[in-house]
Amino acid sequence: MSAEKIGAALKDLVAFTSAIEWTDIPITVQQRAALVLCDDIAAMVAARAEPEVTALHDGVAKAAGAAEATVFNARGQRLDRYSAALANGCAGDWAELDEGYRRVICHAGVYCLPALLAEAEADGHSATDLMRALVIGYETVARVARAFTFPNLVLHPHGSLAAVGAAAAIAALRRVPQDVVVGAISSAATMVLPGPYTHPIQGSLVRNVWPGVAAQTGLRAVDWSAIGIRGLPSALHDVYTDAFGARADANELNGALGEAWAISDGYHKVFACCQYGHATIEATKKLLERAPAARIAAIHLETHEKARIMDNPDPDTTIAAKFSIQHIAATAAVHGSGGAEAFSANSLHIPDVVALRHKVSTAPYAPLPAWPNDRPTRVTWTLDDGSTLTEEVMSARGGPDLPFTPDEIRAKIHGIVDEAYPAMGAVMDALLDLDPAGLGRAWDATVKGMTAL
Repeated sequence: MSAEKIGAALKDLVAFTSAIEWTDIPITVQQRAALVLCDDIAAMVAARAEPEVTALHDGVAKAAGAAEATVFNARGQRLDRYSAALANGCAGDWAELDEGYRRVICHAGVYCLPALLAEAEADGHSATDLMRALVIGYETVARVARAFTFPNLVLHPHGSLAAVGAAAAIAALRRVPQDVVVGAISSAATMVLPGPYTHPIQGSLVRNVWPGVAAQTGLRAVDWSAIGIRGLPSALHDVYTDAFGARADANELNGALGEAWAISDGYHKVFACCQYGHATIEATKKLLERAPAARIAAIHLETHEKARIMDNPDPDTTIAAKFSIQHIAATAAVHGSGGAEAFSANSLHIPDVVALRHKVSTAPYAPLPAWPNDRPTRVTWTLDDGSTLTEEVMSARGGPDLPFTPDEIRAKIHGIVDEAYPAMGAVMDALLDLDPAGLGRAWDATVKGMTAL
């Protein structure tokens, strides 16, 4: 696949997305956009008390410019748009409760929204403007993720994709000319972060800041493209294929435009860990209906490769715990859930969890089914009397094949935001209902309503 074909396909994609208006987007896709918007803001709020997040936000604030946009940490911080995008982007993935794109490895919502939230508030765009740009940015970065695939998990998409999503979304919000959009996306591609996938597994918290750094990069890429500082149209190919070694498919960029919307293939989380372990948690909860965790002598997981890569029986940070299949299996058994407490700093040192982590073994799930059942897990407990119990989950809930109901996601959102921002839930409910008054209101006014005490 040549660089010229990739460049031409990108121009086709931009020509299509630049012509999209909110009224062109099907109502079901509009509803999805509202759900992604509210769910990912809630994910930012969920990280507000993490000590590293608090320290990061305060450090960013020391060098920030005039207040333009809100940091969703329930402390009343408002910073310049670039600093707010950085701060919210770093919080957005911290609790591992943000939305993701199911067909390939990509968290498109958190790649677009930190920059969009800051820009929309700073410049008074409407909620409709914001969500239109979200749909476009999501479509663009998801297609880029599909167009460039890797043989194994070497690069984490938070580093390698997020700047492209931010640039595409901001270009859509600003409604810049098509050549500026192409230049901004191309520039952003040259400024992505080659974040190693091993870092979160081994406990490096730097992984959590990649979307925040990328949000700033995406904003700057659009700023600079407008004044002629641009990447080449071939940049996607030059970076992802030539530099990173991905297989390229231009048809994923410009094929079947308008026939389906990437945002419709997103998934949502109620478990605070990597989605690759969610089937393990669901199977574990079923097993707990049959026997208590105190009787477990050994745990054996037959699971997909992406889960088996998360091999770390002694996680020493919260991010390592969220990417440890041993911790996921053990803490779900002890806590009976996969909520925030199951992956808190405290959970790392609970004696029963520590002991169980070292009783977990893994093997390939074979034969591996096709999508959407490509992330299955079969969990077998050996009990203290030598007997065994087994439960299997072919596909964890939350994706387009087994979606949570809107009420379930609303309950998750309210459970996170109601304490921090008592007024936020009602405002989000109106957005989720696509209330015309709420959609037409300037986003800065909407944010004031959300964060009112």
